[in-house]
Amino acid sequence: MNKKGFIGLGVMGYPMAGHLASNNFDVCVFNRTQEKASKWKNEFTGSSCESPSEIASQSDVIMICVGKDEDVRDVICGNNGIVESVNPGTIIIDHSTTSATLAKEMNQILQEKECYFLDAPISGGQAGAEAGKLSVMVGGCKESFKAVKKILDAYSKFSKHMGDSGSGQLTKMVNQICIGGLLQALAEGMNFSEKAGLKTEDVMEVITKGAAQSWYMENRWSTMLKDEYDHGFAVDWMRKDLDIVEDQAMRIGANVEATKLVNNFYKEVQDLDGGRWDASSLLKRIKEL
Repeated sequence: MNKKGFIGLGVMGYPMAGHLASNNFDVCVFNRTQEKASKWKNEFTGSSCESPSEIASQSDVIMICVGKDEDVRDVICGNNGIVESVNPGTIIIDHSTTSATLAKEMNQILQEKECYFLDAPISGGQAGAEAGKLSVMVGGCKESFKAVKKILDAYSKFSKHMGDSGSGQLTKMVNQICIGGLLQALAEGMNFSEKAGLKTEDVMEVITKGAAQSWYMENRWSTMLKDEYDHGFAVDWMRKDLDIVEDQAMRIGANVEATKLVNNFYKEVQDLDGGRWDASSLLKRIKEL
């Protein structure tokens, strides 16, 4: 029993599972829509299962990459979920972005099954997943993290153990706080540039070489300038993440006033029917409103 199970073949999970197969791991996948699993099998070497429970019965490591807290809970604890047939000693790696509370809850449930749960959200977007260059922030048992490091290396450029259960998700919250602020600043800067009569392409060429440089600035300014947002990390998902941040900030008494503003701005993007637009669409909000 040395299969590596992968549950969730979305824009991130599909290439991540592919990197595992390309690195000679024996991979078994599950996706709620069977068509995606069939497509994956046609592209990569591996097998598919009919349920998370079936994956759990034959895997020593299981990766999960789904959407929300309730999706993770369903995969693990729901009908035909992982806990129904998981083997003692199995390591479950959750790459979804969820609340830290959910991570601690799942960790406790799986401990009772003599298994290990790592909350391991990822950063790097679809491009990072496809290139195998994600960053992974991991909470949970440190020895379990060490045991799966080679697996993480198949689709990441960097991974780090951040502390006890929930620490990975808390680190991802910091990541999303910073991204939200960066994107709003980029949107305001580009709008200012155009209002001032500057050639924004030249402005970006200069400032991407200086202290203002960021991944989003280098990889999104050109599509923002072209008013193209049919790609990347969706506004709906960013709102979900920032709602998690706001809830956690209230629990710990952290000031996230700028993040709350940006979260409200994303709600206005949703009101423009932009829920599936890339998170960089904050510029479109400024222009529309």
